[in-house]
Amino acid sequence: MPITGPDPSCLNAEIRANAGGLPIVLVSAVALVDADGRVLLAERPAGKSMAGLWEFPGGKVHEGETPEAALIRELKEELGIDVTASCLAAIAFASHTYDDFHLLMPLFACRVWKGEPQGLEGQALQWIRPVRMGDIAMPPADAPLVATLRDLI
Repeated sequence: MPITGPDPSCLNAEIRANAGGLPIVLVSAVALVDADGRVLLAERPAGKSMAGLWEFPGGKVHEGETPEAALIRELKEELGIDVTASCLAAIAFASHTYDDFHLLMPLFACRVWKGEPQGLEGQALQWIRPVRMGDIAMPPADAPLVATLRDLI
């Protein structure tokens, strides 16, 4: 007899109940680390929620995508760089409740990519040392990841 798991609709209901009924949004993010040990941050552009705050690049995971595949796609679309899954190392995750959704965000580190990162969606970019990230205004879900990043880099 095959082993089966719980009905996915039951799991979704349980997850929503534990998140106060809010939808769960899965987003992948990356700490791109250059040869000098600096990390790339992107500024959220005007017109988007949390505009002006600095975040780790990445984006939403689409249905049927793995977090790694979503990140590879987002980095190509947003920064114009090519990354392979073998160059992504999961280092931390954020779990944060916003007003209208609950965010679950794995953070990957990446030291190898092809191309020069550019803000293809109009976002400003900056390379910053992890020890200085505490001085940068970041979204509430991103900020707690800085301490872990400091310890690893």
